[in-house]
Amino acid sequence: MSRPAGLLAAVVAAAWILLYVMTQVILDPPLHTGVTIGLGVAVTTALILGFPSTLRGPRDPLAAPGRGRLLRLHAPRAQSSTSVAVFGRDLPLRSGLTPEAAERTVRLLRPVLAGDAVAITDTESVLAFVGPGSDHHRSGRQPTTAATRAVLAGGRTKVLRTREELGCSEPTCPLRTAVVAPLLVADRVVGTLKVYRVDEVPPAKQPVQDLASILSLHLELAEADRERQLAADARLNALRAQINPHFLFNVLNTIASKARTDPEDARRLLLRLSHFFRYSIRQDGQFADFAQEYFFVRTYLSLEQARYGDSLHVRFDVDPQVLSVQVPVLTIQPLVENAVKHGLSEKVGGGTVSLRARVDPLSRTTMIQVRDDGIGMPDDLLDRVLAGQAPSHGIGLRNINQRLESLFGERYSMHVQSGHDKGTTVDLRLPLR
Repeated sequence: MSRPAGLLAAVVAAAWILLYVMTQVILDPPLHTGVTIGLGVAVTTALILGFPSTLRGPRDPLAAPGRGRLLRLHAPRAQSSTSVAVFGRDLPLRSGLTPEAAERTVRLLRPVLAGDAVAITDTESVLAFVGPGSDHHRSGRQPTTAATRAVLAGGRTKVLRTREELGCSEPTCPLRTAVVAPLLVADRVVGTLKVYRVDEVPPAKQPVQDLASILSLHLELAEADRERQLAADARLNALRAQINPHFLFNVLNTIASKARTDPEDARRLLLRLSHFFRYSIRQDGQFADFAQEYFFVRTYLSLEQARYGDSLHVRFDVDPQVLSVQVPVLTIQPLVENAVKHGLSEKVGGGTVSLRARVDPLSRTTMIQVRDDGIGMPDDLLDRVLAGQAPSHGIGLRNINQRLESLFGERYSMHVQSGHDKGTTVDLRLPLR
């Protein structure tokens, strides 16, 4: 028995059992046996007619939920129709308009576009070509047809019904008809999708145009991804630049003083300082294991403890499960630095900085909390810090928030709570990667 048929049998059996319990056990007095059987037959018929099983074949794909957009393409040379399902990220152009992505795309689309040859170009050259005519319509060359140049200039789909309209300068070119559709990003023509035939019947215009629209959407998404990545990179570089030069100056002063009284401790501090700046400058990419960020934070706090001595206390409460989780680089340390510099450095007698981290498997999030029991901030100052209007009281706090937004969209939260003489707490909730 096939899997769909077995599933249908199980559903029908469960329906009969449920119907029997309801009409013969729960109801008092029970229904007549004939009524129960009649209801059972009706339910079974409804299940069979509504179930995509081997008894009746699959449902119309256009009605299938969760399948993505589907186009029904009609080939003039045959009366049958072909369906092509275009899923969210399956088309290679989702990664951008590159020769490699274009090559994979034309090979994917050629069987379903009812054309003998398929090509993709950018504004300067043919990125990929598959089918008859590939000997002179070669990848890397400028488009040879006048029609392609016209579509690039005008941004309108063209149906070419004769070899003369096609405008290929190669006398032996086997291509006779074509449809050329523009690829657009924000109303800007960035390339073309071309479908050719070797006979006098051109490809259907609408399917080619529809697929060009889908490819254009994928290219827009790819460009948006690149812009988000550039923005995130810029904010990360800004955070690196904001690593407080006063912190470096103060640590070096501490090391210099210890060099006279405790040379071995001074050597250890220099080594930690080199680890600190090596990680902050050389860390590649936007994400790192929490274990790496945790080590970075501990290194920073050990340098600050060498400076503040017993007035700075540190408390860690980190679930070991968090250590392998990927988190954005240089997100936790600036929060800890804020706690030390703005929360505790001006508090008489010092205080405690706490770092807590947990993984919530149910919501698939990482929860990170940085807390201090320092002087805190009144509401008006907190509002200005969050708005980026008090940079001296918050190292990149707004920058961190904007960077998290560019990395996660709306799938994260950052909550800051503070009060005068009540300390400050920053709670992050980040999606698991």
